[in-house]
Amino acid sequence: MFNVVLIAPEYPGNVGNIGRTCVLTESHLHLVRPFKFDFSNKALKKSGIDYWDKVNLTIHDSMDEFVEFLDDKNFYLVETGAATKYSDVDFKDGDFLIFGREKEGIDQATLEKYKEKIITIPMTKKIDRSLNLANSVNIVLYEALRQNDFKF
Repeated sequence: MFNVVLIAPEYPGNVGNIGRTCVLTESHLHLVRPFKFDFSNKALKKSGIDYWDKVNLTIHDSMDEFVEFLDDKNFYLVETGAATKYSDVDFKDGDFLIFGREKEGIDQATLEKYKEKIITIPMTKKIDRSLNLANSVNIVLYEALRQNDFKF
């Protein structure tokens, strides 16, 4: 089982789409506070997320708590502009795929601390934007699953 981590997610629609992907791939979703939206059951239902009770979910109260939880687990930080492409990584069952905020990405201090763990999805610079967070999660997660023969 792979672990998808969202640090301080900003948009419930992205979290909902990623949650659905996690259900359908039997992946574990980790959300790191703070959230920039209302995370109540009412708000989730209003967003059309009627499968939330099926998401294998862990909520971490802070980045410090999450880093302590990671301990010696294997992880990758997915960020734009890194030298290592996601497709060059040999993913193993249980790996953590960590994604930053939609607008700001992963904070600079974390990137500096774990530079050897940063991977990227190659894309052109024709616009000053990157792929949507939910799309990015799907790309990297499905490559990890493909490498592990889609064992759910």
